[in-house]
Order: sequence, then C-alpha cells, then structure tokens
Amino acid sequence: MRKYRILVINPRAAVTEIALYENEVPIIVDDLHHDYNKLLEFSSIVAQYKYRSDEILSYLVNKGINLSKLAAVCGRGGLLKPIDGGTYSINATMQEELFAQTRGEHPSNLGALIAYEIAEHLEIPSYIVDPVVVDEMDDIAKISGYPSITRKSVFHALNHKATGRRAAMELGKKYEEAHLIIAHLGDGITIGAHANGKVIDVNNGLNGEGPFSLERCGTLPHGDLVDLCYSGKFTYEEMKHQLLYHSGVKSYLSKAPEGSFDIEEELGKRDNPNILIYEALAYQIAKEIGSASTVLFGKVDAIILTGELAFSNHFVKLIMERVNWIADIMIYPGENERQSLAEGVLRVLRKEERPKEYGEREE
Repeated sequence: MRKYRILVINPRAAVTEIALYENEVPIIVDDLHHDYNKLLEFSSIVAQYKYRSDEILSYLVNKGINLSKLAAVCGRGGLLKPIDGGTYSINATMQEELFAQTRGEHPSNLGALIAYEIAEHLEIPSYIVDPVVVDEMDDIAKISGYPSITRKSVFHALNHKATGRRAAMELGKKYEEAHLIIAHLGDGITIGAHANGKVIDVNNGLNGEGPFSLERCGTLPHGDLVDLCYSGKFTYEEMKHQLLYHSGVKSYLSKAPEGSFDIEEELGKRDNPNILIYEALAYQIAKEIGSASTVLFGKVDAIILTGELAFSNHFVKLIMERVNWIADIMIYPGENERQSLAEGVLRVLRKEERPKEYGEREE
C-alpha cells in the first residue's frame, strides 16, 4: 500500500495542535504553545497565520522531518458559509473569506490559511475537512416557527462524520447507507440525525438549542429569556457571555469547578447535592436522542455516544437506560480531531472520494 505523509494543523487560541501522519499512523502529535504577548501584537487573529506557519516549519525542521516527503497539508476548517460535508481543496475564494472574517473571528479560521501557506511552498495540495459550518439539514428542519429566525446547522461536524463512518463500517454498511443518531458530548453538546451520509437535522450547539451542556444553556423558555434580557441586569454582551460560558451544569453548582472536572467521580458520590443536575443533563440528552429518532421515522441502525463525557460509565448508563429501546448503542469516547482530519485527506489521496471545491455547493 502506498504511504502518504500528511501534516495536520488545528489552531486554538494560544496553541496550534499539529500532527504528522503516515497513512493512519501518527508519527508526531504535539501542541505548539505560542508566546501570548507576541500574539497580542497582531491586529487580528488571521494576521497570525504567517507567524504560526513559520513556528510549525521551524518545529518540524528541528525534529528532523523531511518536508519534501509530505503529500498534503490539512487545516481545521473555519467560519465559512454553509457547505456540504466532505474534504475541500483550499482555494482563493476560501482564503479571501477567511482573511475578511466575514462570518466571524475565530482561531479555526487560521487552519486553512496556515495549511495553504505551507503547502504552496512545497507545491503540494492543501485541504480542510468537515468544518463546523457543514449544513446538510432538510429544509423542513430549518423552519423555527418564527419567520425572522431560521434554524442553523452549527455542530461538531468533524467528529460526527468520523464516528459515523467508523460505526457504519462496524455495522457492515457504508456511511452513505446508514441511519444513525450521533451525540457529541463535550463542553458543547450536539445530537444529529444522520441519514444516508447527510446530517439532516441537528441542534445548534453554539447559540443555545437542544440540551444544556457543561457551560451552555441549551433551549430556554423564550418568554422568560426575553424578560431576563430586558431586566436591566445585563448588557447585550454580558447576556451573550452568560448564555455561552456561565450557564449549563456549572451555573447550578454551589461551588463551580475551574476548568474541566471529572463527571464520573461526581456521579460516584451518591450524597452529592448536585446529582440531580447531572441526571438532568443525561435526561435532556436522552430526550434529544428520542426526538432525533422521529426524524428518522424510527429506522435507526445505531445510536453513537462520543466526546469527552462518553468516558464516564455512570453518565453513559443514565442515557442508555432511557434510549436503548430505540437501537443498539455504540460508544466512542473522546474526540480525535487530528486523526479525523488526516483520514479525510487520505480518502482523497487514495481516490476513495473526490475533493470538493469551495464556492460550488452541491444541490
């Protein structure tokens, strides 16, 4: 079998996650921590792309990596216009939109820019795979009930698609033939109905829809929310920040932990006064899975639980006991973003699928 070396880049706020793969096997997996004060010198996040690409190249050279052996470079996709799932060649249109930050500023916007910068000098292709803006929702699923608001597809597309392909393979099917319900359970929670290779309905995990999560509120009674917004307690910016970062599980805890916490350990403490909150989280997730089953007319090949919370046996059991009547449940804990990006590029290099061109949306 031919061997392909793929460089994978996943930018975060002050860190760039990188990995070098030879086919599916990681050769290097590391996080490059950047000088925070240096990053502050740039006028915008996207202006950091050259600095970060130089840091990556310097790191690889110091590791003794022969860059001429690279077959492709892949970056995490950023805030682009809604697109179908798949692997996309990084083209001029994509770069122009990311530089302009027309759909928002976020470190993920750097992924494609850095990947292209490195690949261009090596005269090899560059790609992104299944960014968060993947939108395959049926038209009927976009109707909100209020004409000025359309339901939007914003979810953990990369992990959803990767685990969907893995589960379908274990079921002896192609992903394009399977009906799956996939629940990504992390700091954000998104639950999607996958039908024949498309995510035809999914909750918006960023702007408050579906179950609450560790830090986000999920769906709220809109009358009470409107009253709170106009109560004078919060400015517009403060209200948005409350709903995104100071809601969910942590907002209920008498002493909110800093950073992440071990939900498995928390659920193991039967005298824990917060048990009801954790059980409510599992309850809302199960209810959303049940809702997704109706989207698929009850024809579900499997339910997949993935993300960091899927490591907790106690938490998974709380969900399973409510939904295992729908279909068999498959557990894939964690979220290996770098591996998923590499696999997306491998499918293209092996000609198992064709790369898509940004700006040419399929109908």
